Amino acid sequence: MPILIFFVAHYYLSLFTQTFYLHRYAAHKMFTMNRFWERFFFVFTYICQGSSFLSPRAYALLHRMHHAYSDTALDPHSPLFSSNAFSMMWKTKTIYNDVLNHNYAAAERFEGDYPEWVSLEKFSATAVSRIGWGALYVMFYVQFATAWWMYLLLPVHFLMGPIHGAIVNWGGHKYGYQNFDNHDHSKNTLALDFLAFGELFQNNHHKLPMRVNFGVKWWEFDPTYSVIWTLDKARIIKIKRKVTAQKLKAAA
Repeated sequence: MPILIFFVAHYYLSLFTQTFYLHRYAAHKMFTMNRFWERFFFVFTYICQGSSFLSPRAYALLHRMHHAYSDTALDPHSPLFSSNAFSMMWKTKTIYNDVLNHNYAAAERFEGDYPEWVSLEKFSATAVSRIGWGALYVMFYVQFATAWWMYLLLPVHFLMGPIHGAIVNWGGHKYGYQNFDNHDHSKNTLALDFLAFGELFQNNHHKLPMRVNFGVKWWEFDPTYSVIWTLDKARIIKIKRKVTAQKLKAAA
């Protein structure tokens, strides 16, 4: 039971920080927060993602490129230009490393307006950090695993961030339905969104990239928006804009 609890907690906490902090805050700035909360969620994201922590700056730049060049040859993670999800994510990893090291000219036009913490980002990318987190996961399993097959879950812990990215970018541009004609292959993969906390409403998001609630239809539930709504009401963050029903109708 401890292994199951740890696995589920790590999966969904890592997923939440990716969609809440890296995607909706760093890449899109859908809401604002003060310096204290920005640093708090920066550290929280590092802890929750652990060995697969993604730089908010590099994530933001890749994601902005994804929107600008959706499903074209310049898209850093479109399934249209890869034979499988693994090759797509390997390509994304290569571009991510170049962007992280300021060595990708195509990303330069998207620079600015994202949270930065240079010392923490540099440390998080070191072998000490990544192997250290991996060692902690292994030690937890050594202490609490009760069957050999449980150790097969460890690679998921090591690669949690890229796995979330693969689910969203492969599934969200391959399978599902479309509410909008975005002139790309973005789709809403509702059946798998329990694995993505709203991220698989890709078609909605590509049409309305600043809408903080990724669900559009009444039956499209975005779990992350519920948390964002609560944090807004608690005045921890402030949502920048709300898309009204009239604007949604016009977008359709």
